[in-house]
Amino acid sequence: MATVTFEDATRIYPKSDRPAVDELNLEVHDGELLVLVGPSGCGKTTTLRMLAGLEHVDEGAILIDGKDVVKLPPRDRDIAMVFQNYALYPHMDVAQNMGFALRMAGVSKVEIAERVRAAAKILDIVEFLERKPRQLSGGQRQRVAMGRAIVRQPRVFLMDEPLSNLDAKLRVATRAEIAGLQRQLGVTTLYVTHDQVEAMTMGDRVAVMKDGLLQQCDTPRALYADPVNAFVAGFIGSPAMNLLQGTVEAGGVRLASAVIPVAGGVPKAVGEAVTVGLRPESLSLAPAGDGLPVIVTIVEELGAEAFVHAQLADKTADAVKANIIARAESLAAPAKGDLIHLHVKEGSMLFFDAQSGDRIASRS
Repeated sequence: MATVTFEDATRIYPKSDRPAVDELNLEVHDGELLVLVGPSGCGKTTTLRMLAGLEHVDEGAILIDGKDVVKLPPRDRDIAMVFQNYALYPHMDVAQNMGFALRMAGVSKVEIAERVRAAAKILDIVEFLERKPRQLSGGQRQRVAMGRAIVRQPRVFLMDEPLSNLDAKLRVATRAEIAGLQRQLGVTTLYVTHDQVEAMTMGDRVAVMKDGLLQQCDTPRALYADPVNAFVAGFIGSPAMNLLQGTVEAGGVRLASAVIPVAGGVPKAVGEAVTVGLRPESLSLAPAGDGLPVIVTIVEELGAEAFVHAQLADKTADAVKANIIARAESLAAPAKGDLIHLHVKEGSMLFFDAQSGDRIASRS
């Protein structure tokens, strides 16, 4: 097990006008599963490859247990990586795939067999040891790739979107297996995904990246409840947080034709623009004339509940202002085209600077 520390780590690709990873400062604790998440091109995979030694570090340092490994070749970093495409050798059976790296390292055949069988038991793939990759399902191949990493007994696991080739149902089951396995083994793990639900359900902590910059790193619950800016607020959560443009008024904020009271007031001058964050679950159906007026565009039925997609409307000008999503009980869900009103749960609004997107602390 090990700690991993990025100190102002920067990667600038040739002919690029901005860093792919820009002065990253991040510490991964011993035995922790830390998930890197963000949209495509945010730098999360580059970060993983820098740690693995597959990408050059232009500036800064990367430390494993306090030792800078930037100048070490990949084979000397004691890291095992699980790739998106599994990278299994098609001509080898499962046992040979799992033990290949050990054989290259000169480990005895007896020890290789012992390690492979032990890992196969953990992953419940003992019966597949003599099969070729083409005879396995996607989920089974993913387990073999995991097994190949486990047998090496590395200090650090790196996983680059290992579930992206699986169907939705299998992804849900497998991510729980990986998280449980990581906790069982206690190996420090960096896991890359673009799926924020995957990140929230798996990570001890989650690091959110955008345009090569680390936005926030915290526990899933803290990211959800206390985002530092509008990007994190809108990226974390499913469905995403509603981000609406409002105007500060005395004791509240105006959204379209409705003024929503805010205890203590909004920490901005009256008349200033502000971005208001509202989680779908903080909105509920209200009596006509009370709350936010919206026109329903789509209703997603999910059984016990429904997600109501609507457009925030200005009653006086009859003009559509913004899209908004609310959670509702399925039986009480409105129909497409309905004009409804949404009540905002007291104390649930978050405020962000309309220009920078930075979080504005509430006065209450």
